[in-house]
Amino acid sequence: MFPYKDENPTERPAVITVSIIIANVLAFLLVQGAGAQGPLARSVCDLGLIPAEILHNARPGSGVELAPGVVCMVNAVPKYWTVITSMFMHGGWFHLIGNMLFMWVFGNNIEDAMGHGKFLIFYLLCGVVAAATQTFISPHSIVPMIGASGAISGVLGAYLLLYPRVRVHTLIILPIYITTVALPAWVMLGYWGLIQLLSGLGSLREIDKGGVAFFAHVGGFIAGLVLVRLFASDEVLRRRPTQPESYYRYRS
Repeated sequence: MFPYKDENPTERPAVITVSIIIANVLAFLLVQGAGAQGPLARSVCDLGLIPAEILHNARPGSGVELAPGVVCMVNAVPKYWTVITSMFMHGGWFHLIGNMLFMWVFGNNIEDAMGHGKFLIFYLLCGVVAAATQTFISPHSIVPMIGASGAISGVLGAYLLLYPRVRVHTLIILPIYITTVALPAWVMLGYWGLIQLLSGLGSLREIDKGGVAFFAHVGGFIAGLVLVRLFASDEVLRRRPTQPESYYRYRS
């Protein structure tokens, strides 16, 4: 399921949401070579988060080949800043576009509920929690971890708590059929969260070999559910969850 819009008006411009999207796109174009194999592999190696390196669980100098001629080595001194830089790296166009689509649909409302500055802090904190979750689930992995999806999962968790009844227009792609449907946020995001959890549990046997960081998604989602109450304005926490569904459906 791919959400492409919601029926949830905002009252202030989504300055941080748009800035985060622009930053991710520019990083992919200028730092990652727009997905070209060599620049992409080097950027993942230099700016991705390596769990075993952060936790000192791998021999310095051990590594994994990300592309022909590009071997990512574990450093003796961990690159702790990769907890942040990894949030702005992506593995390809589909990875980038998928993440930015979710950010575009859901980020503006959470920014509206928190204000610009608090939303930026909230976003980064959710990303840190997501990275920490995946790191401790796969402590011996020497495969770099990248992507904004952990931080964006926090945005989804916040949205689920604040706006569970908002209708989200979703594209559903089946093998022989494509359609769109408007679902309550709790259905769409609840389904998404369940898929991440089940997929994560299914990947536990090979968790240190890389792949999709499902537990980063789970960790970020839970962080969003918890932290939203600390960052959202009192007015939003008091008013928005009790609005009737018609409030969202017919305002523009």
